[in-house]
Amino acid sequence: MESFTIRAMAKVNLGLDVIRRLENGYHQVKMIMQTVDLYDELTFERTEGGIQLEVDQEVLPADESNLVWKAAKLLLEHFSPVGGVKIRLKKRIPMAAGMAGGSSDAAAVFHGLNRLFSLGMNTEDMRKLAVRIGADVPFCITGGTMLSEGIGEILTPLPHVKSGFLVIAKPDISVSTKYVYEHLHVDKLKHHPDIANVERAIREENLEEMCACMENILETVTEKKYPVISQIKSELKRKGALTALMSGSGPSVFGIFRIKEQAMEACEAIRKKEFAKELFVTNFADRSCIFQDAFSDVRE
Repeated sequence: MESFTIRAMAKVNLGLDVIRRLENGYHQVKMIMQTVDLYDELTFERTEGGIQLEVDQEVLPADESNLVWKAAKLLLEHFSPVGGVKIRLKKRIPMAAGMAGGSSDAAAVFHGLNRLFSLGMNTEDMRKLAVRIGADVPFCITGGTMLSEGIGEILTPLPHVKSGFLVIAKPDISVSTKYVYEHLHVDKLKHHPDIANVERAIREENLEEMCACMENILETVTEKKYPVISQIKSELKRKGALTALMSGSGPSVFGIFRIKEQAMEACEAIRKKEFAKELFVTNFADRSCIFQDAFSDVRE
């Protein structure tokens, strides 16, 4: 049986604004999403039928509540291929961290089953189906640097952010995305992030200006409830970060540095102060899913 592995990359938000709450309960957003070189690994193997999911962490469900399972179920029901699939998930992206780990894993399933069963989907085909799984999944089909609008499904590619190093810190707390959005009173907000200026700086390849403009509107909720987020941001900036920002609804925080040695020192400082146990030094990436056997671009 054919077997192959896909790396599914995490994301951070280089800016996040919420425009309004929609009648269906979703929120209209405007944000810039960026893939980073921190990944889970999913191995795919064709079987005689059904879905089998193996995970390497006990806290991670291996059933229909997992986005990996949901994506596989959607594709098998939609295309009715002959046979089934066994998926082994090796988790490295922090869970419930605002880094789209589950969404990226689901996107990898689209690429994996597309190859495994020769489904013939192109990027747009995958995105149209992927939005049924979650609002971040269409972005994770390709990744890179993108302006994301609507509920997250309207995507505009931007030039890739090439320079800079990131320190990512995930404090030992759990943040409910539902709680954050329920306590975000958009109609009462007097200030909104200037996403257009972040986009302009990216197009001009001006890292310092990009960092100066970056804001996340969801911090107005999450930081109040969890002071450790502010502590991590302050420490990263104290150690030389151009900026520090919460990703998504949190609780992960990332800082952007020009020099790798500074990033390494900042990471160690966060570790010593015990603000976070899950810590990573990495860089920006230009895609979300990579077939590991050939490190080839899986985009159509």
